[in-house]
Amino acid sequence: MERLRMALLYGADAVYLAGTAFGMRAAAGNFDQEQLRQAVKLAHGRGVRVYVTCNTLPREDELAMLPGYLEFLQDAGADALIVADIGVMSMAKKYAPKLALHVSTQFGVINSAAANSLCALGADTVVLARETPLEDIRKIRDNTPKELRLEAFVHGAMCVSFSGRCLLSNYLTGRDANRGQCAQPCRWKYHLVEETRPGEYFEISEDGGTHIMNSRDMCMIEHIPELLEAGVSSFKIEGRMKSSYYAAVVTNAYRHAIDAALKGCPLDPVWVEETEKVSHRPYSTGFYYGDPGQHYSSASYTTDADVMAVVDSCDQDGNAVLIQRGKFFRGDSLELLLPDRKPVSFTAERFYNAEGEEIEDTRHPAMVFQMKLPVCAPQYAVVRRCR
Repeated sequence: MERLRMALLYGADAVYLAGTAFGMRAAAGNFDQEQLRQAVKLAHGRGVRVYVTCNTLPREDELAMLPGYLEFLQDAGADALIVADIGVMSMAKKYAPKLALHVSTQFGVINSAAANSLCALGADTVVLARETPLEDIRKIRDNTPKELRLEAFVHGAMCVSFSGRCLLSNYLTGRDANRGQCAQPCRWKYHLVEETRPGEYFEISEDGGTHIMNSRDMCMIEHIPELLEAGVSSFKIEGRMKSSYYAAVVTNAYRHAIDAALKGCPLDPVWVEETEKVSHRPYSTGFYYGDPGQHYSSASYTTDADVMAVVDSCDQDGNAVLIQRGKFFRGDSLELLLPDRKPVSFTAERFYNAEGEEIEDTRHPAMVFQMKLPVCAPQYAVVRRCR
C-alpha cells in the first residue's frame, strides 16, 4: 500500500498491481481482496487507473478458480486486466466483460500481425515485448488500429529470457518463473566443471567466476520524445518488487520527463540524475537501439542516495513529523524529495524525539522524530542522504 501511495503522489496516471493469485510477482507485497478494494478506491480518488495483473500461465487445475476471481476484480472496480494467455483473455470477456484487456509483455508481441490479432480478440492495449526495437514500434503503430494502445517498458530490470518466458528457475530450483516465483538464477555467479574432475570449479574469468546471464537495467528517460514520436501510448515502469522509495523517485523522474517532452521542452538533467539515486544495475537502453549487452562482472546494485526518513505530517512552516528509515546526524547534508519540484538540499540542524527531547542522531529504527524542513512537504515526501 505504501508503494501504491508513492506512485500516486509522485505522478502515475495508472498503477498495475496484483491480488494474491495469478500475478507474475508471487513474492511481492500483493493485495488481498479487502486491500485491493481499498487500492482501487484510493487510486480512483486521485483520478488514477488500476490495472490488475492476471498474467501467469495457469495450469489446468487452476482454471476453476479463475471465474470467481475475475468476477471479484470487476466488482472491486478495477479498470483493466493484464493477461498473457488467450484462454484467460477469453474467460475475462465472459466473467469480467466491463474490464479492459491489456496483453502482457509476457505474451511476446513484436509485430503488427500479433497486435492486430489480439485487437480483434478484444485487446484494448498491447504491452510490447521488451525486445522490440524502436524502429519496429514505429512500424507496428503504422499498421495497427489507432484505438489499440501500445504500451512499452521504459525503466527497470531486464531478463535473460524472451519477455520473461524462462524455464531456468523452474529447472534449477523448482520455482516456476511463469507462475510468479522466479528465483533469478540468471543473476547467480557461475563456474565451469570439467566432467572428469567433479568438484573442481574453474573460473570463467580472472576475478573468480562470472555472471554470464546477468542483464543490465533499462533506463529510457533521455529518450521519451523518440518513444512518443514512434507512437507509444503509455510508458511502463517495472518495479513491483522494488521499494516504496524506488516507486517515488522513478515515477517522479519520468513524470517530469514526460511532461517536458509533451511541452516540447528539453529534459532537465536533474531528472536523469534522479534515476541514479535508486538501487539499480548499470543502465542501458534495452533493445530499443540494438543489443543492450550483458553485465558480467557482478549482480550487485548501486545507488547514489540512501533514504533517511519519510514525512508523516508537516505544517506550512516546514515543521515535520517523520519516520526514520536510516541513521543520520546533526550537521548532515540531506535532500528533500518532493512530487512537484526539484529536490531541495538542506542541512540537518535540530531534531527531537517523540518526547520532544533534542537528539543528536536518529539511531533507533523506525523511530518517530520531529525536524524542521526547508519547505512544507506532503505526507510521504522523502528525506535522503546523497553519497
